[in-house]
Amino acid sequence: MREGIYRKTDAGRDEIRDRGRRLSPLLRTVLLMVDGQRTLAQLREVMAGMKAPADALEALLADGLIEAVPSGFDPAGLMGAIGPRAASRPPSVVLAEAAANAAAPAPVAGPAAAADTGSGAYLYLCERMSEAVRAHLGLRGYFLQLKVERCTDIASLQALLPELRAAVAKAKGESFASDWERTLEVPA
Repeated sequence: MREGIYRKTDAGRDEIRDRGRRLSPLLRTVLLMVDGQRTLAQLREVMAGMKAPADALEALLADGLIEAVPSGFDPAGLMGAIGPRAASRPPSVVLAEAAANAAAPAPVAGPAAAADTGSGAYLYLCERMSEAVRAHLGLRGYFLQLKVERCTDIASLQALLPELRAAVAKAKGESFASDWERTLEVPA
């Protein structure tokens, strides 16, 4: 495996949700820890503390459950993310629109976003919740992270928010949890 940052593939996320491949508990735990934030070295360090098999990451990679995060500009990926209508327009126009969309503020979950079932709000909230588990709960948040990854829509994520907030409050204090929760609200 080459050095870098690794993330779950769609198949990896499906495995976390469905348990279709019946991974061993240690291999499943390693899969859960691959989050698109940790480097290969950091993952190996955590694995050593868990007594996971030395080749666990290689096995997950071979099974197509994880992949390296691309580290350079990927024009094909950009065009795919923009959509099929991009192919019929000049690249300069498409890239200008993509830059404008990227500069727009990210959708925020909160009362005003509750009716939004679009993937933007869902992805934003899912990432924020996963980030909170990773940054503030660590391994203690393992089961909570599983719950976040099982959520398939924004309503299920919002239903899980009180439990996550309580866990963050227990780990970091009520004031910290309140401040964190405010970052999820739509600014006035």
